[in-house]
Amino acid sequence: MEAMDAYDRAIVAARGGNFIHHQAIANECAARFWLDQNKPEFAQIYIVRAYYAYQQWGAIAKIKQLENQYGELVLPVLKQQINSCSLEHLTDTIVSTTTTYHEHQPPTDPVTELAEEIDLKFLTEDLPKLLESMTSATDRIKGISTSLRTFSRADTEHKVSTNLHEGIDSTLVILKYRLKANENRPAIEINKNYGELPAIECFPGQLNQVFMNILANAIDMFDEMAQQTTFEDLKNNPQKLTIQTEILSSKNAIEIRIGDNGKGMTDEVKARIFDHLFTTKGVGKGTGLGLAIARQIVVKKHGGSLNVWSEPGQGTKFCISLPISNN
Repeated sequence: MEAMDAYDRAIVAARGGNFIHHQAIANECAARFWLDQNKPEFAQIYIVRAYYAYQQWGAIAKIKQLENQYGELVLPVLKQQINSCSLEHLTDTIVSTTTTYHEHQPPTDPVTELAEEIDLKFLTEDLPKLLESMTSATDRIKGISTSLRTFSRADTEHKVSTNLHEGIDSTLVILKYRLKANENRPAIEINKNYGELPAIECFPGQLNQVFMNILANAIDMFDEMAQQTTFEDLKNNPQKLTIQTEILSSKNAIEIRIGDNGKGMTDEVKARIFDHLFTTKGVGKGTGLGLAIARQIVVKKHGGSLNVWSEPGQGTKFCISLPISNN
């Protein structure tokens, strides 16, 4: 936690002084820290910010190094830079020219044979559809990039007014690739029941890390369960994540509940779940830092509470309570 605080303070200081090269270096160091902790979801946030900063700095060699070394992490940035507008104009020109030529210039036998061989009619009909699909994919990538920026808001030295629903939603977008169906299980269902929450004074980037830790741990648990259950059983009994928010008027606080319908925890595990370096994951899969850091962020940084309810076979629910104002 202390190391991450130091990185965040360095980023904030560099941004405040408009030292773009220092921002780039500090974000890259923070990304390496999270990779060492086996937290690629967090590392991606910082490496993308580093990539943007190196671009603004004009450090071409460094950009290439990041692309080669962290290709999967900076992929959203690389894909966002695809110029779909130029491609759309080119495609329209090709289709229009081909169609006009075919209508006004009687084709010779070789042209007719080639048109049949490549199925020209199908191509001229399908190419615009393909382009539309690519454009839609690019829009989704832009949405991911926007979510990354929302998620990774560099916290200032003071709390800022924040809409927590935006942070939760951006976290879900970043985790979307892990929620999708794979060869072992169907897609994980997300049920959201948001209340009318006011903006609260907080460090949004840190709270987003809390949401990420809890949700990523639940997905890890679902993936582990899928190794011991048939695809058909999971299809009939879908794995679900439930996110609820509401105002606790009597406590001048808001509460965020993140639950799953997974395997649950024993009392022994539940008693140690927030302990430093405690993990239920296999060797190399967990560091035992995620939930310990999450509780420090909620309790020490925000004056709130983070509690867990769980029973074996009954799932798990984390309850985050945060004061609406510092008063």
